Amino acid sequence: MSAIKAGHDGSRGGHTDNGGGSPRLQQCAQPPNSSSSRTKDARYQQQLQQRHHGGSMLKQPSLNEPGDVVRRALDFKCQGTQCYKDKKYREAIGKYHRALLEIKGLCRVLGDPDTGSKPPSPLLPTISKSSTLTDEQKGAMENAELECYNSLAACLLQMELVNYERVKEYCLKVLYKEGKNFKALYRSGVAYYHLGDFQKALYYLKESHKQEPSDTNAIRYIQLTEMKIRRNAQREKKEALDV
Repeated sequence: MSAIKAGHDGSRGGHTDNGGGSPRLQQCAQPPNSSSSRTKDARYQQQLQQRHHGGSMLKQPSLNEPGDVVRRALDFKCQGTQCYKDKKYREAIGKYHRALLEIKGLCRVLGDPDTGSKPPSPLLPTISKSSTLTDEQKGAMENAELECYNSLAACLLQMELVNYERVKEYCLKVLYKEGKNFKALYRSGVAYYHLGDFQKALYYLKESHKQEPSDTNAIRYIQLTEMKIRRNAQREKKEALDV
């Protein structure tokens, strides 16, 4: 018996993220410059460039300040959530990946300097040594990372051809840091079911059922998985008798 695809999103209420990106800054119109004024500006810029060799060039605002990276990452995540709500799953996947790239870059700069001596982690190191990020920003980055992996798994489960290996990989990343995450537990079970590992599927599905006992999708997949396990046991018993 095949599982119903409609249950793949893995929760009763679906995603709770608010869609849409961060408000974008409005560009102010600049007053028209006269020809002499433009020439004067060009000379000034040239002088600044020449002074750079003397070490006195004015510092330009960086696009990679930690706070800016945080805003970009959260903006991409929100855009991905809106794409998911609009059923634009491929676009959503791209947005979530962009958010994760921003987070990974930030973690490499601000992460734990001792991670090289530790076993490789499925997730990036927790931002710990930065004094430039507030606790709120650090928490937002860590939550966004988990939400992106969870949402990527949800998007993949909506595709016509589902990559269940990748779904499993993303869900296990979430469970590494948040072991009782219902969506990750449920989707891990779904992935293992379709990969034919019914014992692991049953484990993760039952764990998800503990978190949300009334979720009908989890209950249905538990029943399907138990049926598969019984049939496999009967087939193995019959094969043993035939030998």
